[in-house]
Amino acid sequence: MTNVFAVHSVGDSLRTYLDQTYPATLRAVAPCTFQLVSSFDMTDVAEMDNTLTIYLYRITMNEHFRNASRRTGPVQENTPLSVDLHYLLTTWSRSPFIEQTTMAWTMRELQQHPVLDRSSLSPDAEWDAGEFIQIIPSELSNEDLMRIWDALEPPYRLSVSYVARVIRVDTDPMPVGQPVVAARFPFDDQVQP
Repeated sequence: MTNVFAVHSVGDSLRTYLDQTYPATLRAVAPCTFQLVSSFDMTDVAEMDNTLTIYLYRITMNEHFRNASRRTGPVQENTPLSVDLHYLLTTWSRSPFIEQTTMAWTMRELQQHPVLDRSSLSPDAEWDAGEFIQIIPSELSNEDLMRIWDALEPPYRLSVSYVARVIRVDTDPMPVGQPVVAARFPFDDQVQP
């Protein structure tokens, strides 16, 4: 399990992975930088040319792990927080060639390598050895996509949505008390005044 830095770690790791795997031959004809952005960054896009942004626009509880508890011996631990991260990947370029080529490469790369394992996840979240994150395409209706862009300041840009799942964040351990071994209560029929 991970700590509270896991949500940021996934986005930052995805950015690092795409930046490091973008081939030099493609970079020569379609230069691109990869950037993890916040909602605030999406309001000032004048400087974003030849950039692919990764924007976390939604976090949801994972429906499959929502109520999964863990048992480690005789004491049951708190249920970890299990979430899915919804990203909007957007290309920003004045050139249609760079915009479309960058997006096509990114989609192909995530199709071929849809898993981030511990070796490609940033260490600040303290990932366990067997943990991995799946990056899968998300189907957004045109209406949902337009609502996202209406809520943002810049006009619509070529974008695609992905979901990163399952991010499991440890919760604080339950306090452990002494076990109850016996209960003795006096019992009689008379009521004491």
